Amino acid sequence: MGLFLLDMATKMLTLQYISSASLESYTGMGTGSEIALFQNFLGIDCTITYAINKGAAWGFFGSFPYLLLALRLVLIGSLFLYLVYFQVPQNYRLPLTLILSGALGNVCDFFLYGHVIDMIHFVFWGYDYPVFNVADSLIFVGTCMILFNTIRHNEKVT
Repeated sequence: MGLFLLDMATKMLTLQYISSASLESYTGMGTGSEIALFQNFLGIDCTITYAINKGAAWGFFGSFPYLLLALRLVLIGSLFLYLVYFQVPQNYRLPLTLILSGALGNVCDFFLYGHVIDMIHFVFWGYDYPVFNVADSLIFVGTCMILFNTIRHNEKVT
């Protein structure tokens, strides 16, 4: 619950303090107003930037917002039911909860704003990484944890 609230708070603060009314579509890069968190730290730049994402990761399915919403709602419902009604192994509970929290955060954005608000922008050694948000980070970390747990479990079995 705390991570979901952190996600929602960062989006509200970004909307209130950094948003640019002229920004109409997600470009995958920081545009509009920015706040630099750090620059050229080991070749990495990080800014807080307001960006609109009308699709999923990297704007995919942006032309099908209601289909994407339906898929997200099915995923959230299925994941919630799985966590509540099945014996989920302990090492998968946290990763699935992170994914569920992130998915809920992005779906709430759709209902509150009509799109997802992204704000974290990194440039790694010249590579301009697409703008993302806390919810996206939760989904990514949860997915990585599941992959790590699965690989670790399979190594012990064989």
